Formats: sequence, C-alpha cells, structure tokens
Amino acid sequence: MAAKRHTSIFVYYLRFMVILSLGPPNHVVLCSAQADSFVYSGFQGADITLDGSTAVQPDGLLQLTNGSDIIGYAFHRAPLRFRGSPNFTVQSFSLSFVFGIQSVFDKESSGGMAFFISPGKNFSNTFPGSFLGLFNPSTNGSPNNRIFVVELDTFGNGEFKDIDSNHVGVDINGLISIEAHTAGFYDDKTGIFRNLSLNSGDPMQLWVEYDAQTTQVVLTLAPLGTAKPQRPLFTTTTNLSNVLEEPSYMGFSGSTGSLSTLYSVLGWSFGLDGPAPAINIANLPKLPHGDRKARSKVLEIVLPIASAAFIAVVGTAIILFMRRRSRYAELREDWEVEFGPHRFSYKDLYHATEGFKNQHLLGAGGFGKVYKGVLPVSKLEVAVKKVSHESRQGMKEFITEVVSIGHLRHRYLVQLLGYCRRKDELILVYEYMPNGSLDRYLHFEEDKPMLDWTRRFGIIKGIACGLLYLHEKWEKIVIHRDIKASNVLLDNEMNGRLGDFGLARLYDHGTNLQTTHVVGTMGYLAPEMLRSGKASPQTDVFAFGTFLLEVACGQRPIKQDAENKQIMLVDWVLEHWHNGTLIQTVDARLQGNFDQDEANMVLKLGLLCLHPLAAARPSMKQVMEYLDGETALPELAPAHFDNFHMVSMMQGRGFRASILSYPDVTTSVGTFSGLSGGR
Repeated sequence: MAAKRHTSIFVYYLRFMVILSLGPPNHVVLCSAQADSFVYSGFQGADITLDGSTAVQPDGLLQLTNGSDIIGYAFHRAPLRFRGSPNFTVQSFSLSFVFGIQSVFDKESSGGMAFFISPGKNFSNTFPGSFLGLFNPSTNGSPNNRIFVVELDTFGNGEFKDIDSNHVGVDINGLISIEAHTAGFYDDKTGIFRNLSLNSGDPMQLWVEYDAQTTQVVLTLAPLGTAKPQRPLFTTTTNLSNVLEEPSYMGFSGSTGSLSTLYSVLGWSFGLDGPAPAINIANLPKLPHGDRKARSKVLEIVLPIASAAFIAVVGTAIILFMRRRSRYAELREDWEVEFGPHRFSYKDLYHATEGFKNQHLLGAGGFGKVYKGVLPVSKLEVAVKKVSHESRQGMKEFITEVVSIGHLRHRYLVQLLGYCRRKDELILVYEYMPNGSLDRYLHFEEDKPMLDWTRRFGIIKGIACGLLYLHEKWEKIVIHRDIKASNVLLDNEMNGRLGDFGLARLYDHGTNLQTTHVVGTMGYLAPEMLRSGKASPQTDVFAFGTFLLEVACGQRPIKQDAENKQIMLVDWVLEHWHNGTLIQTVDARLQGNFDQDEANMVLKLGLLCLHPLAAARPSMKQVMEYLDGETALPELAPAHFDNFHMVSMMQGRGFRASILSYPDVTTSVGTFSGLSGGR
C-alpha cells in the first residue's frame, strides 16, 4: 500500500509540473517557488506591482506612460536575493525584455525608460524627464542609491554626458553612464552595425547578462523577431556586489517630461544563476500604432498653418525678445551639429556662473580665466574656462579634438565635459575639483595646509598612471603638452588628477607626429621642442620630470638663487647631484619627515625624465615600473648631462633673460607661440 501511495503522489507531481510548463492562459510562467526565474509573454495576470501612470492594457500590454508627465513604474512584486553564492557576492543573472517607444514627434522625446534593480520601491522624490523617474538633482550620483540601471534614452543631455539622443547605457547610482552605445545591432551575416531608432514605434528586444566571475555586463539589442545577434551591442565591467543590496527589487520606469511619448513593455523574462527563459514572441501583445499615425497626420496638416500664423502675429515680439537675449548669443556653425551633447548652451553656463562674476573666479592664466559654476538642471558643480581665440583657423580641428578628449575616462584625469563658443571666446567645461590646484599647496598659501611626503608621492604615482593611459592605454595617443603643478587638481579626497586639456593633441597609434607651434610653459619645455616644435610622448615625459622635481623640492621650475639670479630648478638639482648633496633639495618644510629612499628615487627619476636626449628618457610605462618598485632605477652618470644647462639652452633659442624674470607672461618668439607662464 505504501508503494502504491508513493506512486500516486509521483503521478500527481508529474501532472502538476506539466500544467506549470504549459502555463496559464495569460502566458505567465513562474519557473520556481522563489521566482529565481520567470517569463511574462504579456502581463495580464502577471505578478507585478504598478505605480504612477503605469497600466496593463486588456491585451496584456504593460504601458508605463499615458502621454502625460506622470512617471510610471512596474515592479516584480517580490524582492529577489541575488547573493546566493558561498561568499555572499551577487550571482550571475540574465534577463530579456521586449519594449516599444512611440513618440508623437518623430525626432526626439524628452525622457526615456529604464530597467533597474534597486533596494526599494519608493521613488516619490524623483524627477521626470531626463532623470528617468529614478533620481533628482541632489540624489543623482550618490553611492547610497545602490541601484543598477539600464537606460533606453531618447534625449541627449550634455549635463549627464549623454553620447546622443538615441542610446542604450548602463548606469550605476546615477545618470552618467559607465558605458553607452548608440542603439543598434551587429548583423550576423555581414558584421555591419545597423542603427535602430528607439522611438520608431517598432518593438525591439534587449538582452542583459551579468557574469559574476568576470563582473561583466553584456547588452545585446535587436528588432523583435530577429535572433539574438552573436556580437553584443557592448560589454562593460562593473562589480554589482559593490552596488546591490540584499534583497533588491527589479522593475521598469518610464518618464516623458514635457513631450507625449508612450513607453511600453510587451514581454519580460529573468533567470538567476542561469539563462533567462525564452519569451514567446507569438503571444506578445501589439503596440497601438494607429493612434500615433493619426496624430502624426493631423500634425502634418495643422503644424504648417499654425506655424505660419504664429510667425505672422508675433514676429515683431520675437525680434525684440532676441535683442534682449543677445547676451546669450553663441557662435554656432553647421559642422558643430555632429558634436551634439558635448556642446553646452552659453545661457546655461552664464547662469551657472551667475554671469561669470569675479566672486566665482577660480584662477587665471595665459589662456584665460576659470570660474566655478553650478549647472541649472543637474546642479552639478563644474569649472568653466573661458579661452580667447583671435582666429577661426583650425577651430573645427581643435573642437574635434576637444570632443574626442571628452571621451577619456580615468580616475587620475579631470573629465572634460564639453565646450561652448561665443564671439571671440571658446569655453571649456570641466569637472569641478573642490581642493583646487596642486601648486597652491606646494608654493604655500596661508589658507592651504602643507602636503606631507606620503600625499606627494601618491599624487606623483597618480599623475604618472594618468599619463600612461594617455600615451599607451587609450585608443589614440594623447599628448597633453602642458603638464605642470597648476594643471594638477585635487579632488575631495586630495587625489591628484591631471586637467586642462586645452592644448592636448591626438594621434593614431603608429603614425608620425607632426611638427606644430611650440606651446607649453617655461621650465617644462623639452630641448627638442625648442628646436623643432614637435610634441611627442617624450616631451610630456620631460615636463613630467620637471613636475617631479617641483613636487619633491617644493619650488617652482624657475627660481632665484642666493644672489637673486634666475636659475632653472633642474640646474639647481643637478648641481646638488654632482656635489653628492641631492637629498638636501627635498622641500625643507617637510623638516626631514619623508622616506629618503623614495625621495632619492623621485629626484633621480626626475633627472632621468629631463635627459636632454629624448631617446634616453624612459617611457611612462617604465616610469610606473620605477615608482611601483617593480624595476630598479638605472644609475645616472655625469656624462648623461654634459653641457646641459637649461637657461643657456633657452637663451640660445631666442628667449630673453627678461622672460625668465617674468615667467607668467605669455611669450611668442619666431614660430614659437602660446607659451603660458610657469605657475
């Protein structure tokens, strides 16, 4: 009897599993009691919670927005525990969803939609539009958010560094994507990238996969009905164990801002520590295309008539208004359209700095003034640099390089956010560094504390790491051309970050570097720059050598000796090295509180970087090996610096002694131009 009873139980269990596999009539399948995986092919009867403007239509379409400016949310009802691994790290997971974005206006909507994993479901204090209903100006970017976001963004916002108005991005705790790519997919047959318009009104499918071992997030996009492409849209690395709380909620948000846009989800599947189940495409609901087409036809007829009437009635008012707004006039040419969100409006920068008031002035140099500002929408603090330019010659090439440099991402580089042009000014917008420039600490202002040796050595290693990235690690070779202490800025943790890329040049790897005008700062210019004007990674290494001496000695590159004569810092250090008193050049204000081996190594490395022959200088990769202690520094020999005297070399190239007496004066000699003063 017992055997018979067990057999009956087993049969009923098999029948139950068959019923589950077939699924209920609304095409919802739960694959485990803990909902470690699920698939919704339509949302009628789905185990989800709705908030805001979100509604499930009779055919199962999950419509996040209804054309109003109310934010819509949809959450998987139960939170998930992602940390099921033995070491309590976030497990691998994968998901897929089918979505549609329908804009009344064909070109651009003012918001976007997002998939997110968050610690809770309360988003009552968030903003619509560009904030996607997930953040507000005060919470955006805060590490306390503990949120992972995949954004489908149909609005290019320069303040959030959006690459364009039609992209997919991965965000952590804020709206500045750690990686983003224009919407599209790679054709499996041809390998060609094919663009997709997110707000075309056509359904698309997005796959998101997280690998716990490699901490990689892989995103793949394709039109609905197309097999998942073999090559993903993009891959990025981020350790979600440092982000997600336990447990966390999953869901979608949709936010339209001021324009009527419908954001909808047709199907959704998820798998924890395994692949997400396949969505049954045949059972998906349909997007309501008809309404959009009808409204578009009405707009095609009404808009031209309304526009003509409006222009006729208020033409005079517009002219008067434009006169009043002349203070915000910008210089904008057709070729700048391609740079998109990297261009800021002058109006925003004007308001950010309260009209470029002197009370917001951070500093001034040979190329312009720098102001602190707060962007009006995102409330992001920025540094705004106004650079004068007298000629349009080469401006397109210059801005192309500025925008390209804006793609640089490194922890020891100050981020260049974008630019603006107005009349005879070029305006560059950077991240704001709250602790100012390094030179103010080295050359002792009363309100600045003195930097100890440990902090100085850390700053040196950070800048070296940043330069290695510029020279060898990025997709192009970037030559900074103005490395100096005043261009090293300190963040809120007093880490040094190399900034001011206004003079930087880009080259493809493997190409010959072109001769150009001499630009840079007195005291940091390599001998070959004075001869030929050709910048190279080795001229950056030379300037870095001067920077090493400046940080270690606490003295400017051009200094006065006991007899009140102008001498170069490198000449003074070389003299002490020849006399066997090199350690005496270390900043006296440290009062001997420093690591002598490290200080000796930094001073000798500075001299090696300052070698008069470019080929004898180390690369930045070698510099990092010396600083990390991986490779011993080669011994210097007096023959290395025979006949090397920087002041004599500069005077031999046409620089008057008076120039050395006033290093802050912008200098032009022959073909040499754009020399900013040593600060």
